[in-house]
Amino acid sequence: MAFVTFMTGNTGRMLRIIAGIILMTVGVLVVKDTLGTVLSVVALIPIAGGLLDFCIVGAVLGYPFRGAAAREQLARERQSR
Repeated sequence: MAFVTFMTGNTGRMLRIIAGIILMTVGVLVVKDTLGTVLSVVALIPIAGGLLDFCIVGAVLGYPFRGAAAREQLARERQSR
């Protein structure tokens, strides 16, 4: 699965961190009030995922939650082809 490979790689992790920071900035500076706070808290999920190396999308698609384990499984799948 190319998407999971990308998201568990360094580029995907960095993209999740940047997207989370942008989402948090929009929540604080643009939306404001309660919805902005909720948006900022939700933005912590992709930031934490990128920093702590976990991938929720990978888990939903049947891969391990931890990024390292998902990369190992993806490597085994590539070798078996």
